[in-house]
Amino acid sequence: MNTSNPLRIAPPRSTAIFLLAIFLIFAGLGLVGDIMSMGRQPTLRFAIAVVISGLFAVGYTVACISLRQKFWKACLPLFALQFVCYAMLAYWIPEGPRLDHLNVAETGRLNVRLVFDGLAVMACICLGYSGLVYVSISEGRRHILSQMVKAALESEMAAAREVQRVMVPDELPHIEGYAVESIYRPAAEVGGDFFQVIPLKSGRTLSVIGDVSGKGLSAAMIVSMIVGTLRAVSDYSEEPAEILGELNRRVFGRIHDGFATCLMVRLEDHGELTLANAGHLPPYVNGTEVTLPGSLPLGLDESVQYEQTKLEMAVNDVVVFLTDGVPEAQNEKRQLLGFSRVESMLRAGSTAKTVAEAAQQHGQNDDITVLRVARVA
Repeated sequence: MNTSNPLRIAPPRSTAIFLLAIFLIFAGLGLVGDIMSMGRQPTLRFAIAVVISGLFAVGYTVACISLRQKFWKACLPLFALQFVCYAMLAYWIPEGPRLDHLNVAETGRLNVRLVFDGLAVMACICLGYSGLVYVSISEGRRHILSQMVKAALESEMAAAREVQRVMVPDELPHIEGYAVESIYRPAAEVGGDFFQVIPLKSGRTLSVIGDVSGKGLSAAMIVSMIVGTLRAVSDYSEEPAEILGELNRRVFGRIHDGFATCLMVRLEDHGELTLANAGHLPPYVNGTEVTLPGSLPLGLDESVQYEQTKLEMAVNDVVVFLTDGVPEAQNEKRQLLGFSRVESMLRAGSTAKTVAEAAQQHGQNDDITVLRVARVA
């Protein structure tokens, strides 16, 4: 189905009036034909000729609009069919004899017939062009309104992209003893993934990754709310479980039947990691998935309590955080990239960029975020 076909896009009322206008204008050709034959056509042939003229004109119009440059594929057969119809009509219902000598009654009948034809031609033309003018005005208004809505939406999307640009940092702060790499690839113009690397007052660092259900503008607005709340809460608490709990209470009831997953990791000196998770994918240490306690995403239960887990990273150890857009990348055969392949890449020492690109090449259908933290000292 060609969704760009104007006849499908336009409202049914406008389409019907437009095609009726075409029918009336070209039905006038059948009336003109009767004038040229001096009214010698039998009434049935006359009526059929008028209908044929209008219907085939509608057919040519639909073919030209729908097929565009390939209109000839339909118009040539239609032209041949129209020629056949006229020939069959002339064969089955021939015209009357020539009017060489008319008596008074025949002259009166001819005058009435020609006057009728003339008035009918004028009526068809007036009604047809009135229909075309109506459609032109109504579609012009609809086009202007759609352009205004499109412009407003583009403005909102631009604002959302700017907000998200601030929410997803281009440059990460330096963390003593660690090397941090991040990659963010939204599936749409704006996405629902987020990550933050926040220096804390104690000198430690909080790394956060998350995923809001849904996509587009609404997801981006929720991301901005979560990140703003996260930065505010981390000013007075540095415990990942407490921050998650407060974040959950603040976003509860504001995600509109959705939820958000979130994984927080506090990085400390000498490779100590403190983790708290809210329904997000567990991290990978040297390519092996870390076992974390089960937990609910943010926004589902206001009273939920989150647990903390501690890990130790040796020098040269690598911990990788990612969103579900990576393992759930799906190719044309509906085959997922899968967790096993992701783990294999991580064990082989793949960078965040390598993992993200592999997911994109496999078939991206969701936002992709990868955060890689390596202990270097």
